[in-house]
Amino acid sequence: MTEKTTGASYAAAGVDIEAGDRAVELMKEWVKKTRRPEVLGGLGGFAGLFDASALKRYERPLLASATDGVGTKVDIARRLGVYDTIGHDLVAMVMDDIVVCGAEPLFMTDYICVGKVHPERVAAIVKGIAEGCVLAGCALVGGETAEHPGLLGPDDFDVAGAGTGVVEYDALLGADRIRTGDAVIAMASSGLHSNGYSLVRHVLLDRAGMALEGHVEELGRTLGEELLEPTKIYSLDCLALTRTAEVHAFSHITGGGLAANLARVIPDHLHAAVDRSTWAPGAVFDLVGKAGKVERLELEKTLNMGVGMIAVLPQESVDVALTALSDRGVDAWVAGEITERGAHTEGSTLTGDYAH
Repeated sequence: MTEKTTGASYAAAGVDIEAGDRAVELMKEWVKKTRRPEVLGGLGGFAGLFDASALKRYERPLLASATDGVGTKVDIARRLGVYDTIGHDLVAMVMDDIVVCGAEPLFMTDYICVGKVHPERVAAIVKGIAEGCVLAGCALVGGETAEHPGLLGPDDFDVAGAGTGVVEYDALLGADRIRTGDAVIAMASSGLHSNGYSLVRHVLLDRAGMALEGHVEELGRTLGEELLEPTKIYSLDCLALTRTAEVHAFSHITGGGLAANLARVIPDHLHAAVDRSTWAPGAVFDLVGKAGKVERLELEKTLNMGVGMIAVLPQESVDVALTALSDRGVDAWVAGEITERGAHTEGSTLTGDYAH
């Protein structure tokens, strides 16, 4: 008598195709909300389609592309079981890089990798991405959900995305436009955004032993709520500013901090001097610094310290720029100035002490 054996299967290996199909059905309504008139077809194709004939109105269109993730902030979302904000962060990290050169965001694709497909969880992530795309003015034209059992735990996941934008060649922003005497305008961040979470988690959760569900008096809410505060999306605000005032450059303040990211758009012969006394970083930055006894220089090269985007523009454009940003609900202020670079100065430096 021979023993009956069961052959191996994808499901037995841990991949649930039906759950993946269910996730796609749940996310369709959110993807639909991001649709632009240039988008062809619907969700489920092998490739997203965007009608490039829309670019005919440009004399010399330049396509701008970027890709990014949100780092270990996904661990906070996993621990709290909150999945509908992390996608917002993803869009911000990608599209705010694209707008720096003056490009209009056009479309985005996402990649979600999970240990086990929980359809409602995946749909919640895509919901956040879709809502972020609406705020950035771009379409979500497709994506991929991959199930990696054995590589990731059942509740583990990661997200990444890629985006494309377009800018007229003559309207391209950057270092070659910046002049001595230009003003440096800072735009407030909504919090930590999506950088430095390896340090933040190490300091607040591992060393200080703080609970994500615990209320923190100086934050006015729980630690988890603070750490999951979505990254501000500046794309449409920056584009509106370029239509209202003369702008020479933008700088998205992400990993590396304010000084390092601003230096990326400053020409070699010039220097950006930013005065710390023009703003007070939010309470979460002080919390991380004190809880981990983190030196200020280390904080500044890791976290945004309250500034998420920088605009560099002529002094004569300052008033109209600040008014335009205020009208859009963006907290902005003059934080510094462009000067000639001296023998001992770098591309960008911070001076003075933070306001309190």
